[in-house]
Amino acid sequence: MDAIRQAVALVAALTLLTAGEAHAAGPATELATHIDRIFKTLEDPALKTPDRAGERRMIVRVLAEEIFDFPESARRALGRHWNERTPEAQARFVRVFTDLLDRSYLRRVELYDGEQVVVTGETIQGDAAIVQSMIVTNDGSRTGVEYLMHRGGDGRWRVWDVQIAGMSLVASYRAQFSKIIRTSSWEDLMRRLEARVGGNASP
Repeated sequence: MDAIRQAVALVAALTLLTAGEAHAAGPATELATHIDRIFKTLEDPALKTPDRAGERRMIVRVLAEEIFDFPESARRALGRHWNERTPEAQARFVRVFTDLLDRSYLRRVELYDGEQVVVTGETIQGDAAIVQSMIVTNDGSRTGVEYLMHRGGDGRWRVWDVQIAGMSLVASYRAQFSKIIRTSSWEDLMRRLEARVGGNASP
C-alpha cells in the first residue's frame, strides 16, 4: 500500500466527518464519537502554540488509543509468530509497534489540510464490523477506505486495521515482519523497529 495514502487514511480517520444520520449505537458512531474529541483537541487554540506541540501530540496519542486497538493490530501484524513469543516479548512488540504507528502516521495529524472522510455504510457480523468511508480531498478527488473494527469485552468498537483499495495496513506490515524474521531473526526485527521509532534506520 502506498505510504502516503496510508498516512492520509489514518490522519483523516482522526478528523472523521460523518454524512447523513448517525448509525445508532453502531461501530461508525463509536468511531465518529471518539474522533470528534480528537478534532476538538486539534482546534483548541490553547494547544496550537509551538511550546505546547508536545502536549498536543500526547493528547492525540492518548485519544487515538481509545479509537485504535493497537495491541490487536500488533498481534495480527505479527501473525503466526505471535504465539511463538513469550508474554514479555509480546508486550515489548506491542509497545514498539504502537510507537511505530505513532511516528509513521499519528504525528502527521499536524499535516491535516481539510480532507474529509464521509462514512458511507457499515457491515456488522457479530463482534466484527467494517465501516466503509470515502476520503474527499480539497481538489475533489476521492479514495475509498474501509476501517476494520471489532467489539471488545467492554462492548466498545475499536479499529484494528485500515484498508485502501483492498490493501491492508496490517497485512503489509505482517509481510515485512515475517520476511525479516524468516531471513534473519526475531531480535533483528526488534532491533530495526526500535531503531526506527528512535529516529534511525527502518526495517
